[in-house]
Amino acid sequence: MSDDFGSKEWFEQFQKMWNPMNFPFPGMVQPTLDPDEIEKKIAELKAVESWLKMNVGMVEMAINTMEMQKATLETLRESAQHAGAASRRTEDDKKGG
Repeated sequence: MSDDFGSKEWFEQFQKMWNPMNFPFPGMVQPTLDPDEIEKKIAELKAVESWLKMNVGMVEMAINTMEMQKATLETLRESAQHAGAASRRTEDDKKGG
């Protein structure tokens, strides 16, 4: 059986999946000795970190909002059930009394 998907293509697919912004993986490229280049990379990575933190915050806020909506709906459902039960008791009392 021939290898239709070689190791180079596999690595490229892996890198596209896990590194869509095409930042080099640490240790997979030759390190640079230029302090300006290192500073540039640090600034790029900090920008990505800020973007990721913002997105995590938005996801957490969405989760919290949905949890509050769920709790509100459950409370309303329970209130409606209790109100229905109370009105049935009132009707039964009127019929029996």
